[in-house]
Amino acid sequence: MSWLFLLLGVAAEALSHVALKATDGFSRPIPAALVLVGHLSAFLFLSQAMKGMPVGIVHALWAGLAIVAVTLMSTLIYRQHLDANVWLGMLLIAAGVMLINLSHGH
Repeated sequence: MSWLFLLLGVAAEALSHVALKATDGFSRPIPAALVLVGHLSAFLFLSQAMKGMPVGIVHALWAGLAIVAVTLMSTLIYRQHLDANVWLGMLLIAAGVMLINLSHGH
């Protein structure tokens, strides 16, 4: 169940970060509300994930997966260009997440 909460936390965080651009400096209320609800939801989900997984593991996975999710979503939604260095960075993050998952520490 911890994994489900972790993935929900990543999704909420990624959506709120992508919506942050649409707030136009928090001058647009609907995207601003989405950012606030997304962040609150992310922390609620992460607190549930931490019941069954170590804090450091949850945080590392959350951060890495959120970076990849935000980057991919911003590419699709805002048509932001990803160059070869960004793709290499995404592969390194994914490799790090896989190494954490393969560890016996969690």
